[in-house]
Amino acid sequence: MGSSGFRFSAVRNFFPAVFALFTLLLLASGIARADAAAFDLTGPRLEITVTRGGKMLPIADVPNLQPGDRLWIHPDFPENQSVRYLLIVAFLRGSTNPPPDNWFTRAETWNRQVRQEGIIVTVPADAQQALLFLAPETGGDFSTLRGAVRGKPGTFVRASQDLNQASLDRLRLDKYLSGVKETSETDPKELQERSVLLARALNVKLDPKCFDKPVEQQAPCLSQNSDQLVLDDGHSQSMVNALTSGPSSDFIGAMSGTSIAGGGFYSAYVGAVVDLVRILSTLHTAEYQYIPALAQPKQQELNLRLNNPPSFNKPKSVLVVGLPPVEAAQLPPLRARNTDAVACLQKSPLVLAVEGAPLVFASDIAHDFVLHVESKSGAAIDLPAAADAARDGFVIDTRALHAGQLDQEETGTLSGHWGFESFEGPRFKLSSAHSTKWVIPPAERNAVIVGRDESIHLESSAAACVEKISVVAAGGEELKTSWKPAKADELELQLPLKDQTAGIVKVKVKQYGLAEPDEFDLRAYSEVARLERFTINAGDQQGVLKGTRLDEVDSFELNGIHFIPAKLTRADQKDELRLAALNNSPTNALQPEEKLTARVTLRDGRVLDVQSTVAPPRPKVALLSKSVQRGPQLSAIRFGSEDELAQGGRLSFFVKTEVPERLSHSEKIEVATADESFHILLSEADGNLLLQDSQTALAILDPTKSFGASAFGPLRFRPVDADGNKGDWTPLANLVRVPSLKEIRCPDKPDQQCKLSGANLFLIDSVASDPEFKLTVPVPAGFVDGSLNVPRPNGTLLYLKLRDDPSTVSMMVLPVLPEE
Repeated sequence: MGSSGFRFSAVRNFFPAVFALFTLLLLASGIARADAAAFDLTGPRLEITVTRGGKMLPIADVPNLQPGDRLWIHPDFPENQSVRYLLIVAFLRGSTNPPPDNWFTRAETWNRQVRQEGIIVTVPADAQQALLFLAPETGGDFSTLRGAVRGKPGTFVRASQDLNQASLDRLRLDKYLSGVKETSETDPKELQERSVLLARALNVKLDPKCFDKPVEQQAPCLSQNSDQLVLDDGHSQSMVNALTSGPSSDFIGAMSGTSIAGGGFYSAYVGAVVDLVRILSTLHTAEYQYIPALAQPKQQELNLRLNNPPSFNKPKSVLVVGLPPVEAAQLPPLRARNTDAVACLQKSPLVLAVEGAPLVFASDIAHDFVLHVESKSGAAIDLPAAADAARDGFVIDTRALHAGQLDQEETGTLSGHWGFESFEGPRFKLSSAHSTKWVIPPAERNAVIVGRDESIHLESSAAACVEKISVVAAGGEELKTSWKPAKADELELQLPLKDQTAGIVKVKVKQYGLAEPDEFDLRAYSEVARLERFTINAGDQQGVLKGTRLDEVDSFELNGIHFIPAKLTRADQKDELRLAALNNSPTNALQPEEKLTARVTLRDGRVLDVQSTVAPPRPKVALLSKSVQRGPQLSAIRFGSEDELAQGGRLSFFVKTEVPERLSHSEKIEVATADESFHILLSEADGNLLLQDSQTALAILDPTKSFGASAFGPLRFRPVDADGNKGDWTPLANLVRVPSLKEIRCPDKPDQQCKLSGANLFLIDSVASDPEFKLTVPVPAGFVDGSLNVPRPNGTLLYLKLRDDPSTVSMMVLPVLPEE
C-alpha cells in the first residue's frame, strides 16, 4: 500500500515538473522554430534498392519494409571526400525492447569494396523500424552509437517516426512549390487554376489573397512561409507508428498540438520537425550530437537534406536518416472525388479526379497504374494512367482506343501498385462518344423566351463527351453560349437571348472524337402569357381567366369542354379574359368546388396548364313583368316602344328567383346603364325591393333620384346574393330624357312651316309630319332656342325621334294654334 502510494505521488508530481521544463525549453527556442524546418542544406547521397520475393524496387517506390527484405545500400560520396563516414544500419523493435547487437550493421564508406559494390542488409524478423546513421570516424564510434540506441530505444523509435513523417510531408511541399514555380514561368495566366488544383491534390494550405496581387507577385506569395503550408494527411500518419501508449504519449501528443510546441500556429510538417530536433537534442554527448537528415528519394537515389551544418569537431555530428517503417503496407485510401460523375473516353486529356491520398501525387510509391475498362459485352482494355497533381487526378492515355471498340457506357477501375503491393482503386463511370438525340425536359420546351437570358437542360447518355456547343439565333447570329454539367447525363446550356427575336434557334452539339455534331432545332418564343387562375361558376357558359399577355390565348380546354376567347379587359397591369364555351357546349358536368387543370393553347402553338376552380352557381332571376309610371312632362308624347322609360318616370318590375330556390332578405337587384357609369343596388333595407313571397320580389326604380338628370340609354339588371356573387345582366328598359312641350302655332298659308315651342328642345333628334319621316326637320346639335320650325301637323299629330333613342318613332300630340 505504501509503495503504491509512493508511485502515484511520484507520477502526480512528475507531470507538472515536466510541463514546466518543456515550456521553458520551447519558449527559449521559439525564435528558431521557423528555421528548424528549413532543411535547405544539401547532404550526402545514398543509393538504395529493396528486393522482396525476387522483385527489386528503387527506394523511391517503397513505402514500407518487411522482414526478409534485402536492402542494397551504396554510399555515393565524391572521390575527394575528406571526412571518413561510418555507415551504420540499425533495426528497432519498439520503444521498450532494445534491439540485439546483431541488428546493427557497420560499413566503412571509404572502403573500396563498399564504395564500388555497396552492402546488402536483410531486415530481421520482429523488426519494426529502421534507421541509417552516418557518423564521422572516431575510436569506438560504432560501439558508442550502438550503446546509445540500445540505451534509449524509445527515443530513436520516435526519431524514426518523425523522420518518416517529415520526409513524406516534405515530398508534398516540394511537389507543390515546384508546380507553382513551373506554372509561373511557363503559363502565368493559368497560375490560379493550377495552384488551386495542386493545393487540393496535395492537401496544402492556399492563401486566396495571393490572387488579388499582380501576376508577377502571385507565385512568391503562394510560396512564402512554405514550411507552414502542409496540412495533416491521415494516410501518411497511418504509415508511421505511435511512439508508445499511456500517460507519457498522451502528454507528448497534447503538447505537440499547442502553439508552444509547434502545433496550431504551425503545420504538421513543422510540428514533426520541431519534435524531431527536440528529441535528438537530448542525446548530445561530449563525443556526438545527432542531427536529422530528411530523405528525399528519387528513383534509387536517397538525397539527404540537412537543417544544420554538420560539425566535425567534438561533439561531432551524426546524421540520422529514417528508412520506411517495417510493417504491413498501408494502402492509399484513394477514392473518386465525385462518384456520380461520368468521364468521356474520347476526351483529351482524360482526367479522373481522385482524393484521399496526397502521397499518390507527391511520391513515386504509387506506380504502374492503369485504368481497366471492361464493357458489357466482355471486351476489356488497360489504359496507362499517371497521377498529375496539377490536374488533381489521374491522366489516362487513351491513344490505344479505337472507334467502336467499347460500348456507349462502361465502367473503369483504377488499379496499380503501392510499393510491392498491388491494389484496386476506385471505380469510375465511363462513356464513349456516340451520335445521340438530345432531350429537353418537357417543362422547358416551351419556356425559352426572347428578351432575356435563358438556360435550358439537355439530356443524353453522351453528356460527358460534349466538347463544344454552338447556337445560332433565329436572326442568324451565332450566340456566345456557355454550358456546364448539371448531372451525369445532363448539361445546363446558357442562351443569351436578351437582344434576339422569336423563332427557330439552331443548336449543334460537338462531341470528342466525332467529326459531325448532333443538330436539333429549338423554338424561342416571345414573352409567354402568365396564367394565374381560371374560374367558372357551375352552370355558366363563360368563365374568367386571369393573368398577363392573355391576348396570346388561342383556345382553352377544361374537362373536355372547349372554350374560345370572348372579351379581354386589362386593369392594374393584369388581364382578364372572358372565355365562352364553344357552340354553347353544356357545362353541367362541372361540379361546384371542383379543382381542375385546364390546358391553354397559345397562338404560337405552346400549350400551358392552369389551375381552374368551379365556383358555386351564380344567382339567377327571371323578369316576370314591369310597369312604367309616366312623368308629368310626358302628357304630349306617346312613346313608340313599351321599353322606353322617361327621366321623371318610375319603373316597377317583378322578378322570380331560379338560383337559389328561395330568396333571402339580403338579396339585392343591381340596375345599371350599359356602360355601368350609372348603377344602383335595390335592396329591402333601402325600401326599393319588396319580397312578395320566398320566390318573387317587386323592385322599384326612380331613375332621376337614383342616377340624376344626365343618365340615359339602355338599362339592365342582375341579382346580387349576400356574398356579393352577381348573376347575368338582363335587359330592363331604355332610359330617355324628354323635352317639355308647350304648343304649336301655324300660319294661315298651308305651304308655310309651323313653330313648336317648349323647353329642352335639344333632346329632340328630329320631327316629321309622317311616321316614315319623309317630311322631316332635324334638330341641330347645341340647339338652345325655345321654339323650333316644324312641318305642318296632320291635324294635331306630329312624329318625333328623341336624341337618346333615335331608332324609336314616338308621337307628339299638341293643340295647333294660329300664328300670333
